[in-house]
Amino acid sequence: MFQRQSSNTPKQPLQVQKSQTDLSAWQIGRTTNGEKSVQNHQSPDVQKKDSEQESLKQALSYFEKVQDHVSLRKNLVLQKHLATVETIALQRGLPPEGFHVLLNVALNGKLADTVNTRLLKSLIPASVIPEDSVVSAVSWLCVSKCSSNIQLLFIRWLITMFDFIDCKEQLRALYGVFFYLLQDEKMCPYICHLLYLLTKKENVKPFRVRRLLDLQAKVGMQCHLQALLSLYKLFRPELVTITLPGKMKNFFRSAEGPWKAAINTIRRKNFPVHQPLVLGTAQPRSRKRKWNAQLIVPASSTNNLEESRGNNVGLYSTSLSFPVEQLQTFPQLLQNIHHLEFPSQMASVLTNPLLLHYMNCAKDESVYLRLYFWMSQALQEECTWCVADNHQNEEEFKIFLETVYKTECFLQEGFPSCEEFLYKSLPLWDGVCCQSQILRLVSWIPLSSFSEMKSQLYDPLAQLFFTSSLYFKCSVLESLTDLLQNWLSCHVFHPDSESESQVHSLNTTLSGLLNVVAELVHFVGRISTAALHLENNSCFLLHFILNFYETVCDMYLRYHLPLLILPPAGVFYPALVSMSPVSLNQLCYLMYRYRTNLVAAKENELSEKKTLQFNISSQTYHEYNQYVIAMVGCLWTSNVFQKDIHPQGLRMDDELLKTTRVQEFKTSFNIVYHPAMIGYAVTFLQQVMVQTNSWAFGSTRCGRKWNWYLEYLYAQGLKGLKVFIESSINRVSQAPVVKQRSMTQKT
Repeated sequence: MFQRQSSNTPKQPLQVQKSQTDLSAWQIGRTTNGEKSVQNHQSPDVQKKDSEQESLKQALSYFEKVQDHVSLRKNLVLQKHLATVETIALQRGLPPEGFHVLLNVALNGKLADTVNTRLLKSLIPASVIPEDSVVSAVSWLCVSKCSSNIQLLFIRWLITMFDFIDCKEQLRALYGVFFYLLQDEKMCPYICHLLYLLTKKENVKPFRVRRLLDLQAKVGMQCHLQALLSLYKLFRPELVTITLPGKMKNFFRSAEGPWKAAINTIRRKNFPVHQPLVLGTAQPRSRKRKWNAQLIVPASSTNNLEESRGNNVGLYSTSLSFPVEQLQTFPQLLQNIHHLEFPSQMASVLTNPLLLHYMNCAKDESVYLRLYFWMSQALQEECTWCVADNHQNEEEFKIFLETVYKTECFLQEGFPSCEEFLYKSLPLWDGVCCQSQILRLVSWIPLSSFSEMKSQLYDPLAQLFFTSSLYFKCSVLESLTDLLQNWLSCHVFHPDSESESQVHSLNTTLSGLLNVVAELVHFVGRISTAALHLENNSCFLLHFILNFYETVCDMYLRYHLPLLILPPAGVFYPALVSMSPVSLNQLCYLMYRYRTNLVAAKENELSEKKTLQFNISSQTYHEYNQYVIAMVGCLWTSNVFQKDIHPQGLRMDDELLKTTRVQEFKTSFNIVYHPAMIGYAVTFLQQVMVQTNSWAFGSTRCGRKWNWYLEYLYAQGLKGLKVFIESSINRVSQAPVVKQRSMTQKT
């Protein structure tokens, strides 16, 4: 443990200005001298709070005057005051003025370890913790008055309450003191955690790097040492030359066990969940290291904002670091972008647009590393289905996840910590808790290898997908659609603008992207086919499936990706014979866009332009032709049962069709008698019969009246049907004879 050579003169702790013990600012519902006449008329709650305040004053006064070793067992006064501190701390939190007294008495060794432990576990702030009281407490470590267990508990308390401390300049000045404590094997993981929170670039020195490397050589590759070395390497890469792991599931041990429940309770009382998010500068208030209902940029107690506004010119020109609590406008961000000092509470960054702009432009790796560490800890410890007895915090967790999702949308990239959280928690997820928030986060998972995504994303999602409701299935499909769009948007490229030297590297990079995107499309095709069987070809479900393929069909032209995958037969044919005109219209539009992309791909293949070494497969052209034959035979020529050549298509013998006892089975699915179109045909016939009494359904296929019917359908908003007919069917001299347009793969 951290000790120094004793001398004849007893060493005293560093002299720090003593805080007053006046608790008037902490009292709620207090009365003034002029109000004493009505004190008897106060409510019982106010009287109870007054009584608690008086009891706390007496307790603090008692602990402040403790001089000698006091036993807890037979001392009723000590037991009473200790119980008072514990009760008030757990119910309401302690005022700032009480920490100086209680930290000193807990660390000066005058009380038994049992009492000191209970006092440290009771140090729960109601608002903030004065920095002076923490510095004074650290000074007691230098004189070794308390036991090693109490020192360790104090360091854990300091880590947990780090963001409640109103200012940290004096605390950072003690960086060397904390670094010396690394020699204690038991305290080393927690000291690394504390140093991680305190480290600035100027703290990274060669001798400290050597010390950490020596420790690592002695104890092995410990995650807490690797985390601190990673931060050092970001600040001074020339000093840390060893290779460190890119990702770690958990940097540090959790330090907040004894205080977590009390902090959550007091935070909910002081800051209800329904309070709005606040951006900008705020007065010092209760802050939790992870997150709470008010994610704000905390103000530093050592900086007076009004004074700084009056001296902006001098501040900008001379200050080596610019505190973010003074950042108010975008011009300020541009002027001080190289001097920004991020807050210790990384949660505040998520809701500050100016800091997010900085993160998006500057790409400061140290900021991303700190954010990764904080978010990993927060997601792991606050997940309501991964942590036992944590369901009461579900509403807060939803707000937190929503904030993370909005930040990802702002930055247009997913967080690695969210990816790890999803991979770890999806197998345990019930599909109900925080459903919309989790599925939104899924849409920002970074692109990675298929084997990793199959075991950690696709398989857990598929199990939930097949056993959940129709609404959940549609939500998953919507999330996967957004995931595909985000992947394509992040990796879009323009091959025509690349130089000759970049073509080979593009081919190498593109190969992996094509494989991962293709596997996602095939995965959605498989679960969609099964889901349509499970949900009896639901039109609602089919709408979300076709929405996904609207992105797929335009990958070549919109995202310059040489990949086109048609929907499987288990999706195409249910959409073709669907009773919903919306689904049929969507399918027609899809086939039109597929044709447009395939024509463009074929033209590029036949041109002499420099292209990538990836072409659309001939199987894709063949499958498209099969689908077009089926659609034209179904909607136009009424010969789908004879001409459909797809292995899973609608081709059937006439003898089998006659057993259905449908008289005109050949025309059952054309644009007049199709189940999705029959309503339009009836309405159109009713309107026309006002002018002529002799027109029947059968005459609709003839000449000018047929054109009227098509114009009527187009006027009803069936734009997909319109572009499909115009692109895939040749109408000769307005006669009913048509010629099918197909894509022929040339060899």
